[in-house]
Amino acid sequence: MKKFRDEHQQFIAEGDKLIRDLISGNFQIHEIFATNKWLEKNTLPKTIIINEITEEELNRISQLSTPNQVLAVAKYQKTEIHYNEIFNNLTLMLDEIKDPGNMGTIIRIADWFGISNIICSEDTVDTYNPKVVQSTMGSIARVNIYYTNLAELLKKTPENTPVFGTLLTGKNIYEQDLSKNGIIIVGNESRGISDDLLKYITNKLYIPSYAQNTDNKAESLNASIATAIICAEFKRKFN
Repeated sequence: MKKFRDEHQQFIAEGDKLIRDLISGNFQIHEIFATNKWLEKNTLPKTIIINEITEEELNRISQLSTPNQVLAVAKYQKTEIHYNEIFNNLTLMLDEIKDPGNMGTIIRIADWFGISNIICSEDTVDTYNPKVVQSTMGSIARVNIYYTNLAELLKKTPENTPVFGTLLTGKNIYEQDLSKNGIIIVGNESRGISDDLLKYITNKLYIPSYAQNTDNKAESLNASIATAIICAEFKRKFN
């Protein structure tokens, strides 16, 4: 539960790859619960409290339908926003993303496309929600994630830093001049980008539909899928 995660500044992660990624990343692992089979294959730092448990015991504490061989309790990663890094590189900004699956997938997308920083609105789903953590598939260990007031941050954006947003009134993304740096705003799954952020957008983009039947097509794209398309187009032009 978020209440207790915040109180103890700790979260749960499960699965071999995810745990190894957290250990090799900047996260501090407090405690591990693992089967003998997993412990025999892995050498762990001496600072970690290790509990050998049976598969039956793991099944009782796991939140997965099919438990893996290991569960870890990791400490929150305290991060401070470095504005020069945010403004001088390509940065994702998430505006009220509510679905844990979308959030986790967007973190994976950022990792895949080499985007190091994600700025989240204060009402975006918690990064340490178990469903978010699991769906990142380890990418949470390689992407910096911050929560702040987005409008206040955008006020600080230098004039030479473009702010991109996808809107129905935007221009075809495949026909636009993009940039190596800038902020890409990803809107809420149902409402899109908040009204108080629209005035900061300098480049309005649109992902065109290529459906043959224009009168009967999908109304919109999933937030994480749209993010993947946008990131791919930015990186295609500059890599």
